[in-house]
Amino acid sequence: MGVLYNGAAGLGFDRELSMVDFPINQFLVGSDISPVEARAADFSAGLTDWQPATTDTGVRNPDKIRIEANGYEAASDQMNQLFLRNTWGDGLPVNPPTGERVEWILKGTELPRDLIIGKIMPKGGIATVETIAVSLAMAGGRPEYLPVLIAAVDAFLDPALEHDKLQATSGSTFPVIIVNGPIAKEIRLNSGFGLLGPDPQHPAGASIGRALRLLQQNVGGALAGVGTMAIFGGMRYTNAVFAEDEDGLPEGWRTVSEDRGGISRDVNSVTVYVGTGASNIVRRGVGKEEPMEEAEQSLRRVASYLGSSCVHYAQGWARGTPGALLIPRPVAMQLNNLGWTTKQSIKEFLWEHSKVPQSVVQETGLKQWIEAAAEPETIASANEAMWPITRTSEQIIVIVAGGAHPTHNFWMQAMSPAVICREIGTPANWDSLVADAELELGPGGDMCVI
Repeated sequence: MGVLYNGAAGLGFDRELSMVDFPINQFLVGSDISPVEARAADFSAGLTDWQPATTDTGVRNPDKIRIEANGYEAASDQMNQLFLRNTWGDGLPVNPPTGERVEWILKGTELPRDLIIGKIMPKGGIATVETIAVSLAMAGGRPEYLPVLIAAVDAFLDPALEHDKLQATSGSTFPVIIVNGPIAKEIRLNSGFGLLGPDPQHPAGASIGRALRLLQQNVGGALAGVGTMAIFGGMRYTNAVFAEDEDGLPEGWRTVSEDRGGISRDVNSVTVYVGTGASNIVRRGVGKEEPMEEAEQSLRRVASYLGSSCVHYAQGWARGTPGALLIPRPVAMQLNNLGWTTKQSIKEFLWEHSKVPQSVVQETGLKQWIEAAAEPETIASANEAMWPITRTSEQIIVIVAGGAHPTHNFWMQAMSPAVICREIGTPANWDSLVADAELELGPGGDMCVI
């Protein structure tokens, strides 16, 4: 019901809706639906007699909250308690989004603070540059993170990504943001050991991802069990925000931004898709294999993970992605030396060896999901003897990232109807923001502080 109320708000009805409600068991396969017929009068009244109580239209700008207490610590405690009571937080303490802190964050952009980036569904709240800065302030972010967050929000709201569905779904979806370009190192975004966090040496990813999650909740209404029906949640407070290890790319290998958006690696950019989970896949052998044997066996293991009867693949089969494979740089170098000289050659191997036999497609009910898809190309693929997990091999995302160790690969499965790329714009004062970070956080780079 919360999802429907949010949906009404997103359509401009101020969370009003004429609704006839039933227990969830009513909608299970094989249930008795006669109670629906018995309430025909309620449906009739809702369709003919109901009128919304709200008559005013327009965007509301709530007043700022004033908190008075005996000292900063007490005020901060009061604020966090207030935020939790009003479901504005995420369960962890947030930084006070004071006017001073938000002004500091806004140094990270030259865009007008009232510029509308988009409407976050299903609730339909408006995300302005200032709204985004407030969320980043709450998440403990810094001004130099703001350009990446703005680009990520813009990509997240692209209609092709259908964020309104992922916001309300019962699946455990979360946006995955991959950053390419010089900005990744400038803001200390991790591409190596521990890139999915936590990593205090590279705090940018956690703050940016948490800020986007707060926007999804507070502006878009994705509140667990009320606005989003994600049964198990997305496992993350911070979504997934990391950089590609561009220094670890073998010669001739394209970056994710070049592959998916045609954006040069010299240009700062984000690539966004919708993830649903992840699997850590052992890559190495036990030491008895020849190098080529070990490499091919490891890729076949990855392909066996990909080639599951996953109904989420149908969502992005025609134009999206089944997911992203993270390969650490020593593995990329080894594969390159053994003949997989491009990312595309790896994608083609995985695509070919992850096809699902038609018998499995039918036995698992995957066929019904394929035939229920929105895209004609997806529906037409339902009877293929060996069903490919995506229309073309190019749609599989391969990322060189992770610590410089050859033991594992990492598969981040998707339910993503599209993959969206956006360039990142930086303000004229960018160099000074980066210099301030050097002073305040200490020297950047891959230093060990233990």
